Amino acid sequence: MNLKFTLAYDGSLYQGSQKQPNGKTIEDKLLFAFKKINIETNIVLSGRTDKEVHATGQVFNCLVPDFWNDFSKLKEVLNRNLPSSIKILKISKVKDDFHSRFHAKKRDYRYIITSKPTTPFNDKFITYVENVDEELIKKAIKEFIGVYDFKYFHKTGSDKDITTREIYNTVFYKYKDIFVFKFTANSYLRSQIRLMVGFLLAINDKKLTIEDLKKQLRLEKKIFKMPVIANGLYLTKIKY
Repeated sequence: MNLKFTLAYDGSLYQGSQKQPNGKTIEDKLLFAFKKINIETNIVLSGRTDKEVHATGQVFNCLVPDFWNDFSKLKEVLNRNLPSSIKILKISKVKDDFHSRFHAKKRDYRYIITSKPTTPFNDKFITYVENVDEELIKKAIKEFIGVYDFKYFHKTGSDKDITTREIYNTVFYKYKDIFVFKFTANSYLRSQIRLMVGFLLAINDKKLTIEDLKKQLRLEKKIFKMPVIANGLYLTKIKY
């Protein structure tokens, strides 16, 4: 039977989500946990997260023998065989043709910052920004909404031939002492969100302007090319 899994993980300990020869990825750890309970399967992730990027709502699907029909038990056993940095949150049965990547309609990411100096206990999970101009960022982040060729907002050397993407919504808001960038899109290019946030933080620091951002979005000029560090980025929700 085909099962859909929702999981969360601390990406700071891994070389990304997708399987690699070094075995230090989220997919490698998941496959190992399945193998420990005698399930040989192939995992289909909803999308790739890069090295040190976290997730609170990543999704994958895979085929599991029919006798594993007690999903609570399956979740318990898998979590027991996974590192504490990876946790299965939910398991549900889906149609045989369900594909967690190709059937995804929207993907939500959040990037979080704080104006309070980080500590050894949160430094891997949030980015410190000394001064935050909340109103300026709220205005600037709206420029990303729409259909654009994000050729100047993805990592050089990415294997993507088509660089046009649609961003449905963007929000910047404060929750207690945390500031949150939220992006909703159909899909993203490699390092796209980190480059977008980096540009917004450059605007925040008055090093660049909203007009500079518009020029780069229109492909008139490549002004900014330094992605912000990965520790504040989270894949939060996949919508089907």
